Amino acid sequence: MNKQASTNTQVLICGAGAAGLTLAIDLARRGVAIRLIDKLPAPFAGSRGKGIQPRTLEVLEDLGVVDRLAAVGAPYPVQRLHKADGTFTDSQEVMVSPPTPEEPYRTPLMVPQFRTEAVLRERLAELGGTVEYGRALTGFDQDADGVTATVAGPDGTETIRCGWLVGGDGGRSFVRHVLDIGFPGKTLGVRAVVADIALEGLSRDFWHRCGEGDMDRQIGLCPLPHTDLFQLQAPIPLEGEIDLSVAGLQAFIDDRWTAGRLKVNRVDWASAYSMNARLADRYREGRVLLMADAAHIHPPTGGQGLNTSLQDAYNLGWKLAAVLAGAPDALIDTYEEERRPIAAGMLGLATGLLEKAKQGEIKRGREVHQLDLGYRFSSLAPDAVRPEDLLQPGDRAPDGRLAGAAGGAKRLFDLLAGPHWTLLARAVDPAALPAPRPGLHVHRVGGASGDLRDPDDVLGATYGLAEGEAVLIRPDGYVAAFPAATDGARLEGYLAEVGLDAPSRAARAA
Repeated sequence: MNKQASTNTQVLICGAGAAGLTLAIDLARRGVAIRLIDKLPAPFAGSRGKGIQPRTLEVLEDLGVVDRLAAVGAPYPVQRLHKADGTFTDSQEVMVSPPTPEEPYRTPLMVPQFRTEAVLRERLAELGGTVEYGRALTGFDQDADGVTATVAGPDGTETIRCGWLVGGDGGRSFVRHVLDIGFPGKTLGVRAVVADIALEGLSRDFWHRCGEGDMDRQIGLCPLPHTDLFQLQAPIPLEGEIDLSVAGLQAFIDDRWTAGRLKVNRVDWASAYSMNARLADRYREGRVLLMADAAHIHPPTGGQGLNTSLQDAYNLGWKLAAVLAGAPDALIDTYEEERRPIAAGMLGLATGLLEKAKQGEIKRGREVHQLDLGYRFSSLAPDAVRPEDLLQPGDRAPDGRLAGAAGGAKRLFDLLAGPHWTLLARAVDPAALPAPRPGLHVHRVGGASGDLRDPDDVLGATYGLAEGEAVLIRPDGYVAAFPAATDGARLEGYLAEVGLDAPSRAARAA
């Protein structure tokens, strides 16, 4: 590629971590033209963000990869706390709950980050996309119609003209710095080492810990599923170099591990880092957007960083695609409106868990699962006159079991899967429902002409729907509204705001 090369695309994504890959997948399945670049010469090789929370598993099911992730991951192992006298105690510190019809995933999954990203790259390839490694964003300018970006790669410099630029390029984001967006927060006074090492001397059936409650002695060794590796995690002094070689980490473990001799055979990846909690002042500047670590960085406690980042992309994808297809530009503003408060809450949670971890308390419960997060506060969640104990606009849409009119079993998540909106109408007169259109799936549940049946009263018991009522569910699996079947004009107004305008009378007649 020569220095004058120039290409066009609809969305340029900078950063091919889990969030960048998720956004690329979501846009690709919507037919949006994308470029996904990363300045690294090859895929990230570390295990760093290894916890996939239950809500994220629901997202990954919609994207078509949850079973692939489960195949290369495993449940969190029981924790074994070793004591200086050679004894130990075992405990289950990660809450394990059986699935329910409403919540099919209720236990976190452990998957090394390099495996998560490999699965997402495979899915992107199926959709015709790829990651362009060794390409660094070096500058960009924007105008009312788009962004002109300069990208340097091994074969020269390229100018890319795009409708939107998304910066998912990490905590030291080049995109954020160019935009001069503040990144306030704090350094948390904790520095740590994390490393993927091949190790002899420990059972792979447990997550081993030693020195809990003493920041100068703490060390954890977690077996990474379907590998011969353990992830080493330990706090380290705030100052000074850390030797991350085989010999260096052997000496580090020898100094802290009091429960027998361990042997380090190999170091596949290692990093020493300072923990921070920071949140960008804003997520949008014109046609340039921030997501993931470029917008918020978390301490690793509670496994919230990767999950919050991936769900940023899942929230942004359908909104970008809708605006590119003609929806009002204001729809993009709801991305920051919805996701920034979520990130702020997760930063508070992870920071609080870090303080507990300093004292040796590492138990994790439902608070880290992200199943109870929602957007009731969003401008996309209109007020609904509903009892407080019922599902509300902005809440996560639960799963449930229905039946097709032909007799086959149907999961609600199967009906929601894909890039469309879904309207479930319970015994509603078909004449009162919106006209057919691309991007909206309408299902009539019950009644003489219903394509679905509800033998277990899922819509009544879980969604609080009475006969003659409907629920509109967003592409990202959150309740949009409970439109009254008698107020078609109000529903059409809402659909127009999100890019699902009613077809013209001529189009209906065609």
